[in-house]
This record gives sequence, structure tokens and C-alpha cells, in this order.
Amino acid sequence: MSPFVVPVPAPSHGLERQAIIDLSAIANNIRHLREIAAPAKFMAVVKADAYGHGMIQVASTAVAAGAQWLGTAHVSEGLALRTAGFEVPVLSWLHTPDTDFTAAVANEIDLGCSDWELEHIVAAARELQRPARIHLKIDTGLGRNGCSRENWSALAEAAMSYEHQGLLRVVGVFSHLAVADEPDRPETDRQLERFREAIGVLEAAGAHLEVRHIANTPATLSRPDSHFDMVRVGLGLYGLSPFEDRTSAQLGLVPAMTLQTQIALCKDVPTGQGVSYGLNFISEVPTTLGLVPVGYADGIPRIATGGPVRVNGVTYPVVGRIAMDQMVIDLGPNAHEGFAPAVVPGSALGATAVLFGNGADGGPLVEQWAAAAGTVNYEIVTRISQRVPRRYVGGAQ
Repeated sequence: MSPFVVPVPAPSHGLERQAIIDLSAIANNIRHLREIAAPAKFMAVVKADAYGHGMIQVASTAVAAGAQWLGTAHVSEGLALRTAGFEVPVLSWLHTPDTDFTAAVANEIDLGCSDWELEHIVAAARELQRPARIHLKIDTGLGRNGCSRENWSALAEAAMSYEHQGLLRVVGVFSHLAVADEPDRPETDRQLERFREAIGVLEAAGAHLEVRHIANTPATLSRPDSHFDMVRVGLGLYGLSPFEDRTSAQLGLVPAMTLQTQIALCKDVPTGQGVSYGLNFISEVPTTLGLVPVGYADGIPRIATGGPVRVNGVTYPVVGRIAMDQMVIDLGPNAHEGFAPAVVPGSALGATAVLFGNGADGGPLVEQWAAAAGTVNYEIVTRISQRVPRRYVGGAQ
């Protein structure tokens, strides 16, 4: 053996840190949401690596559970689905001038079109001598992507002109809701009214639409008048609630991701012990600290001090500043607001430490980490980095 080659020890029986993805939970969430949305078709949104859950695994589960469409933000994501063998309709809707429209058209990826993209899509169709499939997007009030109401008629007429030339097919029309997660706000009613107006303009221009879609997860759950021909569900697939006042369980959903690791160190410290950078936490009594070997490089927000970690059936708060690779929990006798009275374990070294999961055993939920970080549950699961291995359980893998 070369003296420069260092033997790698055999891996241990477990993983130091892992995100466990329950595919059965995702399948059941989809079936439940499909029942709510019926008879509308169902698009499973698997952008951003399926919100951190694994795009290919989730897409396979979604299609097996009855999703008729898959949705991605970028064409590159849609192409990855095609490369993996998915044949169901795929819609990709967020583009730049460097987007590979030719590859998208060649691989029969439906393309969202808000305005400037139309000429690029038509150029790709001409090059390939095959019609592109597009969904025209109208901005009904979110103020991001989508054609303005003032330019909608012109876009509709231009698209239909190209359709008559055989260069594209206007498959659908869509928009996105701004405040559907707050069901009592009147803006959703105005957006739906504008969406119906846009549909009317497009159909008057001669479009024979296959799908009209605007409903996201919260609208799927709370606004049946928004379902039209198809709903686009992202967050709900993964068992998370879009509403501040309703839990996943109350909506009939089960969170699919469990983030866990192992306690890397336990040590007793005296009164006055500072913890982590900045020494923002100082122990008020002698206590026991536990080292949790995940940090912001793994996707845990640096500002989420106070986030919950469950060890041996007890939930403890993170104390001190979260670092790149690690954080500290107080395992000692201190009582922390919002947490059960702490119990000093006989030895927590090597014990499983769960940051969040499905909450079935009373354990922490991702929403508690979102609250600690001042953000939303979407962000927490999506940002879990690829340094954390995914392990899939349940369902087809």
C-alpha cells in the first residue's frame, strides 16, 4: 500500500446525523389532499429538491399516489425528472435568458410564460420543428412573476398567433396567490376575480385550455372556489401546515421529515459557565451541557437559539449561539420557559437527539424551530443541507 493512502475505517452501524424521510407519510398526505381537491387534477410541486426531501424519491412517491403532474421552478429540475424517467406532464415556470428552452421543448416540458419568454420558446420550437407547450401566467396581485393585466391581451393574442402557426400549444393559464395562508383576507377574492377575467380574455382569443390553475396548498385546503382544473401542492405534500392557527394534525397531514443526530459530548459545568460564541448564555446554577453536532452548515439557522432538541424522551432548549457545526443544549436542572422540567440523564452521550419530526411522541416540530428563527416551516426543511444524509423509509424508495 502506498504510504500516502490512509485506510478508511468501516462505517459504524448508524449515521452521525440524518434527515429521515417517511415516504408513506408523503403518499398519505397526497391521497388526503387529492380527496379534498377532487375533481381537480393534482400537481405535486417538487422544486428545490422537493423542499429538501429529495426530488426523485418524492416524485416517484407522488406519481404512485396519484399525482397527475409534477411542478418545478427551473427547467434544469424538470430535465432531471425526465432523465430519471418520469413521463407525466412536468411544468417549469421560472426562467432567465440563459434557460435552455430548446432542451425543455425537446423533452416535452411545459413552460410557464409571463412575457419575454414567448419569443425564446418560439425560437426553440422553430429550431426543433416541434410545437412547445406553454402555460401563460397572469399576475393577479402577487407582484412577482406573471404578465401584467395591462399587457395580458397582447400576450394572449401573440401566443394564439404562434399557436395558429403550429409553433406552440397554449396548454394552460395560471397565477399564484399572495395571502391564501390568511383565509379571511379579501385580496384572495380579488385575485380570483382577476384570474377569471384573464381566462375569459384568453379563451376569447381562441385558446382551448387543458388546465387552469391558481391554488397552492393553503387555497387547496381552504378555498374550493380556487381549485379550477388543477391544484399545485407543495408544502402540504411534506405534511406541513401553511396556517399559523392550524397544525398539521388538525389538517390531517403528517410531517415527513425527521431531523436527528447523536449527542457528541456531555459535561458538567459550574455556575457562571459561558456557552458558545459571544457567551450569550451563562449558567445560573451548576448544570450539564450536551453537545449536538449540527449547526448552520447543516441548515439550522444561526439565530434559532432556544430551538428544541429531544433526548431520551425529554425536550431541551438550545442555549448560546448556534455555530457552524454544533450547538449546545442544557441538560441540567434549570427550568426553561416553554419546556418540560429537565431531567439529567444517566449518560446522554451517543443518545439520539431529535430536532424535529412528526410530533407523534410529543417531540418537537419544525414549526418550533421556525418560531425560534423568526421564519416559516417551509424555510427550515428546505435549507437542510446536503451534508445531512437523507434516509428513506416507507413506501417505494
